[in-house]
Amino acid sequence: MDHETEFDFVVVGGGSAGCVLANRLSEDGRYKVALLEAGPKDRSFWIHLPIGYGKTMWDPRINWKLQTEPEPNMDGRRIYWPRGKVLGGSSSINGLIVIRGQAQDYDHWQELGNPGWGFQDVLPYFIKLESNADLGDDQLHGKNGPLKVSSIRSRNELVEAIIAASENIGIPRTEDFNGREQEGAGYYQLTTHNGWRTSSAVSYLKPAGNRDNLAILTDTTATRIHFEGRRAAGVHVVTRGRERLIEARRGVVLSAGAIHSPHLLMLSGIGPADQLRGNGIAVRRDTPGVGANLQDHLQVRLIYRCTRPITTNDQLNSLFGRMRMGLQWAFSRSGPLAVGINQGGIFTRVLPESQTPDVQFHIGTLSADMAGGKVHDFSGFTMSVCQLRPESRGDIKLASPDPSTAPKIFANYLDAETDRRCAVEGMRLARKLARTKPLSDYVAEEVVPRAGESDEELLASARAHGATIFHPVGTCKMGPQDDAQAVVDSRLRVRDFDGLWVADCSVMPTLVSGNTNVPAIMIGEKAADMIREDVKSSTIGRKTHVEVQA
Repeated sequence: MDHETEFDFVVVGGGSAGCVLANRLSEDGRYKVALLEAGPKDRSFWIHLPIGYGKTMWDPRINWKLQTEPEPNMDGRRIYWPRGKVLGGSSSINGLIVIRGQAQDYDHWQELGNPGWGFQDVLPYFIKLESNADLGDDQLHGKNGPLKVSSIRSRNELVEAIIAASENIGIPRTEDFNGREQEGAGYYQLTTHNGWRTSSAVSYLKPAGNRDNLAILTDTTATRIHFEGRRAAGVHVVTRGRERLIEARRGVVLSAGAIHSPHLLMLSGIGPADQLRGNGIAVRRDTPGVGANLQDHLQVRLIYRCTRPITTNDQLNSLFGRMRMGLQWAFSRSGPLAVGINQGGIFTRVLPESQTPDVQFHIGTLSADMAGGKVHDFSGFTMSVCQLRPESRGDIKLASPDPSTAPKIFANYLDAETDRRCAVEGMRLARKLARTKPLSDYVAEEVVPRAGESDEELLASARAHGATIFHPVGTCKMGPQDDAQAVVDSRLRVRDFDGLWVADCSVMPTLVSGNTNVPAIMIGEKAADMIREDVKSSTIGRKTHVEVQA
């Protein structure tokens, strides 16, 4: 179907949510669906090998390799933002961690004026999407869904020491961060199966790839939405230098993520009027919320030299160690190559006013100057900490009317006082753990940040070393009619337009308490149901076809 140019639905973005929508909207054969992905097919071996994260983090063929503008609260540094540019999107290059967030996150969305998004509303979709090899019999988990989820079966000596130290300061051990309580220390579950990554493309797109009514158009960049009046009627694209219009009888769904979905809306004349006019773009609708409300998890990494040569650094820096890792994976699909970088985690509270966990730890049995970088030549491990619900807000702005020019990213990290307090107290907790047995027996010294103990010194270190943990959201916020910042309503319809939806992490009004991949997949599942319901009850696509002006 790749040569066709007219479909019922055009889905822009083949990432975590987009692959779900392509599958679900085409599954009953009623609709013809085109999925547009700016990047290539997910053929790279490093995508599918869990620890390949270190390679895909820097590969411009499959990674947008974005950067923020100089951050005023981060010593003027530009922060590197990797984002997937390949089938599967960021689910093809991420750290594989399975976290839903807290029930209170979704109940808060509903309290903000988004009916149908409370935890009891979204829980059935979390269960539906999941095939959990170890927890599937629990009422909160699924065992028949497309996304295969696995536990880390091999216990790691360092991770065990961190969990035991956590227990010794009052943080309980947990077997399930997605259970009835998030708080605790334990091992993450991962989007892996038999030693391979299970991205959204593997889970949702591969099973649907041979459908006659689904076209998967890779290396195809959307440049603007085509409108007939107030109806989204297609998408203008460029494929290998060739421009064309892909028509949509029923509508267009933007699933390009928190950076590229608002960018495409602005290129199409929907966004803050002053920005549009300043870039020579005709204003179709003045929507100030497009690109606003940007939120992200800022991580502060603490790196320790280990007293024993038991880290992944030691294995990767040794020919014998690399051979052993390779053989483990080749013969049993186990070992470090099968589990990625961060094996363990902690969710707990560091601020006295917090009623639920306000920080998350990612525990890596290796160390490097930055996430995904070359490992150090010493025995090292990392405890990174991020605030779960940041109050700072940034935005995405147009840099140019040229679609090939990336938008400007202003994360505005550490702008809010609460965020600064949380960063400082999170670092203090990491140091407390490092001084607590049995973990203290494994700590030779703190390598980074080596700051003093005062609030000012710790905050200065967070400014100097903090970086993204890759969870941008919020730039096409959903909300009620009286919310001037809302871009979409609770059914993810773009305000004042027909046949136009946004379904990805950009619609989150507030950031969930944890990693965002599985919530993005949930949004894709729920959006597919709502879109089919909306189309069934409307006249979208039933009107007489009018001549399309490219």
